[in-house]
Parts: sequence; C-alpha cells; structure tokens
Amino acid sequence: MADTIESAPALRQSFGHPRGLYVLAGTELWDRISFHGMQALLTLYMVEELLLPGHVERIVGFAAFRHGVESVTGPLTVIGLASQIFGLYVALVYLTPVIGGWLGDRVLGRRATVALGALLMTAGHFAMAFDASFLLAMLLLILGAGALRGNLQPQIDTLYALGDRRRADAFQIYYSMVNAGAFIAPLLTGFLQVRWGWHVAFGFAGVGMLIGLLIYVWGGRELPSDRRRARAAERPKLSPDEGRRLRTLFFLVPITAAFYIAQSQVWNVYNVWVRDHVQMRVGSFSVPIPWLQSLDGLSPLVMLPPVLAFWRWQAKRGSEPDDLGKVVTGCLIFAAGTLWLALGDQLAGPARVPILWAVAFHLLSNLGWLYFTPIMAALFVEAAPSGLRGVMTGVNFSAIFFASLTSGRLGGLYEVMSPQAFWVLHAAIVGAGGLYALVFGKWLRAGLQRDKGADDPEGLP
Repeated sequence: MADTIESAPALRQSFGHPRGLYVLAGTELWDRISFHGMQALLTLYMVEELLLPGHVERIVGFAAFRHGVESVTGPLTVIGLASQIFGLYVALVYLTPVIGGWLGDRVLGRRATVALGALLMTAGHFAMAFDASFLLAMLLLILGAGALRGNLQPQIDTLYALGDRRRADAFQIYYSMVNAGAFIAPLLTGFLQVRWGWHVAFGFAGVGMLIGLLIYVWGGRELPSDRRRARAAERPKLSPDEGRRLRTLFFLVPITAAFYIAQSQVWNVYNVWVRDHVQMRVGSFSVPIPWLQSLDGLSPLVMLPPVLAFWRWQAKRGSEPDDLGKVVTGCLIFAAGTLWLALGDQLAGPARVPILWAVAFHLLSNLGWLYFTPIMAALFVEAAPSGLRGVMTGVNFSAIFFASLTSGRLGGLYEVMSPQAFWVLHAAIVGAGGLYALVFGKWLRAGLQRDKGADDPEGLP
C-alpha cells in the first residue's frame, strides 16, 4: 500500500514557504532554548556544586554509576568526572534519535513521537531541580531528545516537492531557530542561575520545552498528515539507486564525528578554560560564563544573511561550491577557529586572554558551523530513501554520539596537557574531517547522486 500525505494545495503558505515550516522551526526553537540552557550550565554546575561533598551523596544511584564510569576510565577528579558525565549525556542525546526516528517511521508516527519526546524532556528538566533525581533527569532528557529530534527534521522534507529549490532555504530557516534558541538560552539561564540559583535555571528549561510542545500541537493543522505505516510485508524493497545512496550516507558519518569532537568540547571543557584563562570582567561587571556560549546562537543568525547572499553571488558566477564543498570549507574554518584559541593562550602567557579574543573565536567557529551543520543535515534528509528519513536523520545525529564520547575522554587531557596543545589537538581532528571529505569527494558525490527519474513517494507531488 503506497504511503500517502496531504496534497500540496492543502498546505498554506506564508513568506514563500509552507506554514508548517514555521511550526517545526518554532518547536525546535523552544527545544533548543531548553537544551542549550541546561547545556551551558551543566559542567559548571557539576564542578561547582553537584559533585562536591554535601551534594554528591544525595544523588540516587550515583555511587554505582561512578564505579561503572571509573571502571573504564580509571579514577577521576571532579573536573574529569564532570567532563565524562557531560560527554555521555550529549553523546546519548545524539544517539537516541536513531531509535526515535525508527519509532516515528515505523511504529507511532512522527507526530505522536514528537509529543512523547517533548513530555519526557519537560519531566527531565523539572527533575533537575533536585540533587536526588539527577540521574533520572539525565535519562528522561536523553530519551525525550531522541524521540523529538529524530522526527522534527524529517517533516521538513514532506512540505516540499522533489527538486523544490526552497528545500535548502528551509533548512537554513530551521537552523536559524536552532541558533536563536542557542543564543537566548545561556543568557536567560545564566541570569537565573546568578540571581536565584541552579535549580531555578533548570526549571525554566522545563517550561521552555512545554511551550515547544504547545506550539507543535497547536500548529499541527499546518503539517501533512502522518503517512500510513505499511506492514513489513508491504514495504517495497530498496531500489539499487536508494541502496547506493543509503550506503554512501554512512561514509559521511566520520566527517560529522570529526567536526563535533571539536564542537562538543566548546560545550564542555571550554567553559572551564574560559573560567581559568579569559578576562571576564568588563569594567565593574563580571560577565557570566554561559553568556559567551550565547554567541554560538547569535553569530550564525547575524552571519546567515550575508553568507546566503555570498553563496547566491557565487552561484551567478558559477563558482558556488556544492554541498560537499561547503562541508569541507566548514571543517577547515572551524579548525582555524580552534587554533585561534591556542594562539590566544600562547600570546597571553600567564595573563588572561581578552574577552574579545573569545568573541572572535565564536564568530569564526560559527561561520564554519554555518557551512557545515545545515548542509550536512540537508544531505542526509534529501539522499535518504523516503521510508528511512527519520532513521537516517538519527544516523547523522549518531555521529555526534561518537564525537561526544570521544570529546568526553579527551576532556580528561585538559588537566595534563597545556591549553595550547589541547586546542591544537582538536583543530587537527576537525581539520582531518575536512581533508577526508576533500580526498574522497569525487566518490562521495557519485554515491549521493540521485538517478534520473527516481521518485520520492514521501514528498509532495
């Protein structure tokens, strides 16, 4: 039985795009406000309060959990343990979308799975308000993120006909909401933490996720209906064209992993490096450390219009790089940004790095992010067979799982390496991802190419 969705005329348009795009982007905005609000605080919270005597003893099941972690890593300091916990958390947040995508593709449907994920994440954020429920909160957040993120992005593709030029712009609009959330969240949670404490800040993240769920439910009429889930016996086998594209997508995973090893460290040990090495006082005002991370949201928003204009200028002259070329460029720019951290630390010597040096890093690294992350997401959604888009979106996220695990282990080196060597190591890793894409680019492009006449049964006619 063929999959069906609503026809194109049923989708109302605003500002040149289906209204459903803004529903999905608005849901993602609040997901990211909740996620990045917590992420900006988590390592500092563990280092400065949760893992210290008087608090760590209250966490239910923590002794057994710590024993399990240290049986793999060896004994850990508070900073080392916090880095490992953060790495595991972010890693699993980006692994579970594989399962969430499968639930949306094959079992519950995407709408129900998104709603389930939002409810789990809301409960997880509220559980962060208590020391005792810390591990339960982590579990709820991990499962909820998998259900939600494995099913939001694939719905973008159902809004557009195959070959619609607006698809690429849609992913940029969607990711602009990701960045808006990443900008707003550290400012709000950083302020709330300073004014009223850690738990109030975490509680706000839960309210944000609940708002995201309400937006999604209210705007559901602007989205195509969930396609009917065919029984296994009725699902058509992959065509040779689909099989080739599916296999090729797995060869993109190491590139995403290399990029996010460095990116994950910006969420993790970077906060500790800022605390110890950056001059955060501006006059009489001490800038909260999480506020720097808000630049990871603001920078792409500010740079997106000129970057899109630059790409269109290149396109008119026939010099715009293709998607894989942009991915290579993004890796190399991010590597340069990470080297900028090492250079600043080297030049500052025993003094602190000026805060403007850190601001410049966020601008440079996020230019690389613009060239990389939305483009890679679009590659996976567009090249994946229609019935596996949720799963393959999860596979792309799973690369960040491996990256975050690696980043957590590398974070332990921060205490035994010089800061310069630490950041040079991460620059080398993300640069290697760009070189991999460059060396194997011809083969990867051939593998991702869609055969002429290949249809897209999930997309709009």
